Amino acid sequence: MPPLTGGKPGAVTRLDDAVRAVLGPDAGLRPEQRSALEALAHGPTVLVARSGAGKTAVYDIASRLREGLTVVVSPTLSLQRDQQAALEATGRRAAVLNSSLTARQAAGVLDDVRAGALDVVLLAPEQLGRDPVAEALGATRVGLLVVDEAHCVSEWGHDFRPDYLQVAAAAQRMAAGRVLAMTATASKHVRDDIVERLGIEGASVVVGDVDRPNIWLGARDAADAGTAERIVVDAAVSLDGAGIVYAQTRADVDRLAEALTSAGRAARGYHAGMASRERDAVQDEFTSGRADLVVATSAFGMGIDRADVRFVVHAGPSPSLDAYYQEVGRAGRDGQPATALLVHRGEDFALGRYLRGGGGPRPATLERVAQALRAGGPLGRRELVRASGLADRTVARAVGALVGVDAVTRDDDGRLAWATDDDLPAVLERIAADRERRRATDASRVEMVRTYADTLDCRRRVLLELLGEERRDPCGNCDSCDAGTSEAVGHSRFRTGQRVEHREFGPGTVSLVESDRLTVLFEEHGYTTLALELLDGEDSPLRAG
Repeated sequence: MPPLTGGKPGAVTRLDDAVRAVLGPDAGLRPEQRSALEALAHGPTVLVARSGAGKTAVYDIASRLREGLTVVVSPTLSLQRDQQAALEATGRRAAVLNSSLTARQAAGVLDDVRAGALDVVLLAPEQLGRDPVAEALGATRVGLLVVDEAHCVSEWGHDFRPDYLQVAAAAQRMAAGRVLAMTATASKHVRDDIVERLGIEGASVVVGDVDRPNIWLGARDAADAGTAERIVVDAAVSLDGAGIVYAQTRADVDRLAEALTSAGRAARGYHAGMASRERDAVQDEFTSGRADLVVATSAFGMGIDRADVRFVVHAGPSPSLDAYYQEVGRAGRDGQPATALLVHRGEDFALGRYLRGGGGPRPATLERVAQALRAGGPLGRRELVRASGLADRTVARAVGALVGVDAVTRDDDGRLAWATDDDLPAVLERIAADRERRRATDASRVEMVRTYADTLDCRRRVLLELLGEERRDPCGNCDSCDAGTSEAVGHSRFRTGQRVEHREFGPGTVSLVESDRLTVLFEEHGYTTLALELLDGEDSPLRAG
């Protein structure tokens, strides 16, 4: 393998040497890892690789081949901590910069950044908007910017976070030598959005095989809450090995953990209502193997890297198939057989519980931010906090909403400016419309989870096609295949990933092709299911885009 350019003086500069340093003397790269590293040698890269595919190793290796600091944008404290530990285990000088640090500790990390005493710094996206952080990174040579969980930058992703919208401007400000965006699952639409939102037009997009054929997929419909709980408990008790049970609320976690323990399967609970020290203890016990069963909300699992998890049981559906598959992907990372079971009731799909919580920033908050920017912009984040008299986090949420409708822009130095001639009522109207559009998208995602839960066709094929992977044949390792109800999809003029245009709904992308219907992700309407029999003939409302 020829050397990659940009190595540090005296440091490992060849890819094979860097691989040995990170993965050990006998390990090799997976195809998508090698493709991503080769692409990154020439320009910005987006890597889509399933959970457990070694994405952290990719940027660890890449960081050794680039001169300067590696900055990793990572969304949660637990994930940052786990990544820091993984990097330090391979000899990297790594530090986190997040809200858990005291002011003195944070200042110490920034001093190390300026002094060149770190190889990698991991931070949450909101840190990029803090003036001291921006100043320190702007004064440092940044060789590589890594955007982890990059789907968070896309409103079509399953975990959109407005703070991720700061990343593109921050990348320009710190003049990062390379940008690597990574995520476990992303449809073609989300991948395109990642490239656009991060300002990395022309980026190479490397997509690994997201299938996990060793995981048996199944779903069970329950008539009522009591029946659903019995199915979950019976499944977790009967399945061997380590497992995770995902519940939807804190109360569900506590109740199921108690029920499982009473049934003879000791279970630890994990949810955001617990003290952080207690949550950390549960995660450490599970990761180390001292505990084998955790009942948790969706807050548990991002960054969990235990290879021998044998099952994941969901006591109720996830808000999207992307989120569900990420959680399922925590099973069977050793390649051995594993089980993923979704237990659901009809009322579990009530939309209210899945739609984005809260109403967003209040109009009065938006008005104060707007007034401050109109009077004195452009302003840095710290200046805007002072001028508006609002808390830093409140300002961040307001700025995210305003940037989302192009009312506020960031310059190359990250300073914020009012960017529209519209009056505030018109801007508030756009924000409200944007919020409703996202709620409609959220609602359509819930319907896709219902499609997966209710299907009698091959469950894996339906899941993977909705995630953007074209599959025609039954998998042979799901409950539908076991029952003999799966069908191979015959010839169709539509295919997964195809761009289409609907007379009423506008442009979209085909997400699922079934024997009698088509599911399309429309840019303005979310996921919509259309009967194939209505799409034939010259008068078809749907045509290739």
